Amino acid sequence: MIIFRYNRSLINDGGHGMQNNILIIDDDIELCQLLKKCVEKESLTADLAHTGTDGLNRIAQDNYHLIVLDVMLPGMDGFQVLQKIREMSAVPVLMLTAKIASADKVNGLRSGADDYLTKPFDVEEFIARVLSLIRRYTILNNGPSEEPNQLSFQNLTIDLDTRIVHIGDGQIELHPKEFDILCYLAKNQGRILTKQQIYEEIWQEQYAYDDNNIMGYISKLRKQIEPDPNNPTYIQTLKGVGYRFSREV
Repeated sequence: MIIFRYNRSLINDGGHGMQNNILIIDDDIELCQLLKKCVEKESLTADLAHTGTDGLNRIAQDNYHLIVLDVMLPGMDGFQVLQKIREMSAVPVLMLTAKIASADKVNGLRSGADDYLTKPFDVEEFIARVLSLIRRYTILNNGPSEEPNQLSFQNLTIDLDTRIVHIGDGQIELHPKEFDILCYLAKNQGRILTKQQIYEEIWQEQYAYDDNNIMGYISKLRKQIEPDPNNPTYIQTLKGVGYRFSREV
């Protein structure tokens, strides 16, 4: 049984009038109902699905601002569902797992997950992560701007308004965390940024330990923007220190 600590004041104070819709995909019916009640106290709406197939059908039919996805689903597991989601949408995905192996987290992050929570977890932390992911997805994606706002480097252009990255004549749409990391590095071109600095800037929470989150996102980001991911042009690694957006581009 999953044990929660629940602070009602947190739930009542965090809504800010948002009317966003999330989808919770988990075969634990009791847990789904509890999470649904919690997010509804935040002025969010929540749909429930108990299999990967049902969840994918709902995603194909409706627009969601966040997907909460359990790894251990019957039939099609969470990683397989995530792969299918990424073929359809860049919506943020918060994965839930009873596993604690870092390899599972890295696998999920490289497959396109935006964040992870390990069961059992605290409802307050769950709500905080949900609101953070939705806030980044809605505000940063839809914030008004009178003039184009871009960062340009050689063959790479980052459009801060549309959150689209242009590579030469083509374009790619990064997942929210990937885009945020790329922007943070690019805006600090030439400056060495530690994993702690990156984590606390992007996740907006204290960096407690190295769980390979950053490494997973950087690896996937390189595959999408670098001409040769094994010999990166834009995002350089300084072993034992952190990452730097190259001064030479």
